[in-house]
Amino acid sequence: MIYALIKPDDTWILWAFLAGWAGISIYLEQRYNWASKVSGAIVALIGAMLLANLNIIPTESPVYDTVWGYVVPLAIPLLLFQSNILKIWNESGRLLIIFLISSIGTVVGAIVGFFVLKDYIPDLFKVVAMMTGSYIGGSVNLAALSARFETPGELVSATVVADNLMMAIYFLVLMVIPTLTFFRKRFHAPHQALIEKGTGDSTNQAASYWKRKEISLRDIGLAVGSAFALVAISFKLAEVFDKLIPAGDHVNFFLNALNGIFGDKYLMLTTITLISVTVFSSFFEKINGSQEIGTYLIYIFFVVIGVPASLPVILQNAPLLFVLVFIMVALNMIISFVFGRVFKFNLEEIILASNANIGGPTTAAAMAISKGWNKLVAPILIIGTLGYVIGNYIGAAIGHWFGIY
Repeated sequence: MIYALIKPDDTWILWAFLAGWAGISIYLEQRYNWASKVSGAIVALIGAMLLANLNIIPTESPVYDTVWGYVVPLAIPLLLFQSNILKIWNESGRLLIIFLISSIGTVVGAIVGFFVLKDYIPDLFKVVAMMTGSYIGGSVNLAALSARFETPGELVSATVVADNLMMAIYFLVLMVIPTLTFFRKRFHAPHQALIEKGTGDSTNQAASYWKRKEISLRDIGLAVGSAFALVAISFKLAEVFDKLIPAGDHVNFFLNALNGIFGDKYLMLTTITLISVTVFSSFFEKINGSQEIGTYLIYIFFVVIGVPASLPVILQNAPLLFVLVFIMVALNMIISFVFGRVFKFNLEEIILASNANIGGPTTAAAMAISKGWNKLVAPILIIGTLGYVIGNYIGAAIGHWFGIY
């Protein structure tokens, strides 16, 4: 165990770091052009990675769990208050196709990684099953599949550490890609171009986009109060459906799929929010500041993403597991971008689809928000959440297949 200067139970100090560094990252992004180009989200993530690897902050803490459990769910409805459900429907179809193509990349990576490393890592088929599910639908599937295949606890822990470092590195790569000439020459990027056109090359894009708006105490009250209400209703409904609709190995595919759709709290939250925003559009459209508050919460989330990426732990416990997840992520990226170009998908769609595969819907939505691709936030949340369902089945199939070797 590696001890840090700040202890995991130093709750207020850790919250001060998370909230403070998120604020500093936003300031740097809007103050300096270099930070604006790489984005405040990367600044937030790298800062956390550095402090974690220097053993200043702990890599695990209940505070980080609180961010995943409370901060992220509150951010989602706040960022969907201005969403147009008809436009979302049009965007979702394209994202679903590239998301499925990206999922094929994960499967190819799993196959290659298994046959390259099967002689070196015991119970590798269990790890590959877990990571296939995780790299199609997010870490929720990793937990489910680790239980399904009864993976040893120490192997699960080592895999999670390797996964955390790989995700942090890959998110950095995906965030930088829209700024690289190589990709901009080969892919259409309408969402990024719209932001750049609106700000001008000589203007700090982040500062221009997030310019001052009129906001009142009533706006803050209605925004935050509505977000809490939507999260409470959605999570309770998902909990009820999860209990009502049976799921597991003993039930059929249809019931498992229904449970995955109606029993998933993030998909329910997105659905309930979009219905509410559509039905009561005149109410939600008049609330100022919801996007700003939600985006700040997402920046706190980006700080937390960078924290578990501990290089010393990887070198001590899981170097070969890191090779496995690297192979899987690399092939996911290659197949996503190659076929994305062949079928003429937008650069933003490819990036978010690959992100949703590797990190799940929340990280993909966070990336869309941090980049200002607001029209893609709701679609990628919806499509990415469906990955929970298909990821579990594909991961289980891969595990049973490789279990015979």
